[in-house]
Amino acid sequence: MSIQGRIESDFIVAYKAKDTVRLAVLRHLKTAAKNREVELMRPLTDDDMLDLVSKQIKQRKDSIEQYEKHGRADLAAVEIAEYDVLVDYMPQPLTEGELAQAIDRLVVETGASGPKDMGKVMQALTIGYKGRYDGKKASEAVRSRLSS
Repeated sequence: MSIQGRIESDFIVAYKAKDTVRLAVLRHLKTAAKNREVELMRPLTDDDMLDLVSKQIKQRKDSIEQYEKHGRADLAAVEIAEYDVLVDYMPQPLTEGELAQAIDRLVVETGASGPKDMGKVMQALTIGYKGRYDGKKASEAVRSRLSS
């Protein structure tokens, strides 16, 4: 089942169960998907949906960080609940060991020899493992691997 199809069916389940948090998150996600379809003038692919979900996750992370920084635990709790719903739609994340192995393999495959080749490795990582790693951690790992 496609991500968009899964969101549709989960939306109906959340509506019937009166799960307000999940319902709100999925409603927002469906709206963002519809807007993106209109913008692109074509149906969305699973990669497009992964991009949308990951953007929503990033927004929630930023909000959680800001709310906690300013002592608003009540608002942070709402964002954390929404974050938990969104994470369910992402593929299984890579462990640190798997990420390190993938980076080592991609460094060899791309022929990267120094920090100037970081873009090649990151691009290959994105193609092979889209949505399965944290960009900041991956960037740091690639940078340290190419520096040594």
